[in-house]
Amino acid sequence: MKKHNFYAGPSIMPAFTIEKTAEAVLNLNGIGLSLMEISHRSKDFQAIIDEAVALFKELLKIPEGYSVLFLGGGASLQFAMAPYNLLEKKAAYLNTGEWATKAIKEAKNFGEVITVASSEEKIFNYIPRGYEIPADADYFHFTSNNTIYGTEILEDFDLKIPLVSDMSSDILSRPVDISKYALIYAGAQKNIGPSGVTVIIIRNDVIGKVSRKIPTMLNYKTHIDKGSMFNTPPVVPIFACLQTLKWLKDLGGLEAMEKMNIRKSSALYTEIDRNKLFRPTIPNPADRSRMNVCFVMYDEYKHMEPAFQEFATARGMIGIKGHRSVGGFRASLYNALPMESVDAIIGCMQEFEKQNA
Repeated sequence: MKKHNFYAGPSIMPAFTIEKTAEAVLNLNGIGLSLMEISHRSKDFQAIIDEAVALFKELLKIPEGYSVLFLGGGASLQFAMAPYNLLEKKAAYLNTGEWATKAIKEAKNFGEVITVASSEEKIFNYIPRGYEIPADADYFHFTSNNTIYGTEILEDFDLKIPLVSDMSSDILSRPVDISKYALIYAGAQKNIGPSGVTVIIIRNDVIGKVSRKIPTMLNYKTHIDKGSMFNTPPVVPIFACLQTLKWLKDLGGLEAMEKMNIRKSSALYTEIDRNKLFRPTIPNPADRSRMNVCFVMYDEYKHMEPAFQEFATARGMIGIKGHRSVGGFRASLYNALPMESVDAIIGCMQEFEKQNA
């Protein structure tokens, strides 16, 4: 039976990425050594990271004056590293979910943090609008996609102050106007590669402006100056990321990827809105995530949620249980998930409806 992988992260990866990485783990480019045992100082690995940086810049159309870094620590480290490097007096944050909440908590260690708006009072089931961002803030931070609650911001804000975004779960799913951002960071384990590496896109002119002394490893300049090689980088995850970037380029780039993601998410949301048993957790279609589709059963069918979980799992749907703070179900439709899997879960929902509605 075919498995359909809807895990929220670590999540599905392209078969191309898995196959090429597996080959390299056994024997990298025919050199007789495993990818896991080559030196990060070797010409073999330097070629890998150079190509990964170049492809990132090509796919996202990153302008001159930006650096692409591959670091460890996940997005959680960036919650602290970003304000450590950028926050001098105060910063503005938009609170749209658990990860934004954690980023706000970390930033408060370095200066004043103004939460310009929050959707917490409605369990983060909408994207706030109509708020004001202080013109004298050092930067404005937002989380573009919320994996737990299923909302997504598809706008590249046009601001006069530096713009910072955690794009861990939707980077590479659509074109982004990088020129509007000072800093973007993203854990790899959604759309880029396996867990263990974080990608940072930073405009070089925003660093070096805070008065505090920054520890060497937490200073962006350290890693820019050394091309992500100040300490041993996560070699295997970076190689896997490179394979995903090649796969994306062969598919037609981010414009083509966005069309696929719109088609997948639109099909599933259409079925959720139609089905007599299920309803979306995000009421406004404009706020709904393309990456993480969250839904529950109507109150009169709520008792049947465990039965549907078992029903769908028996048919190969893996990882569809919703986060404990939301309940119900969550289908993560990351780049590597094929339309075939979306059709499969829609089929499960329709079959279960016929049997139980």
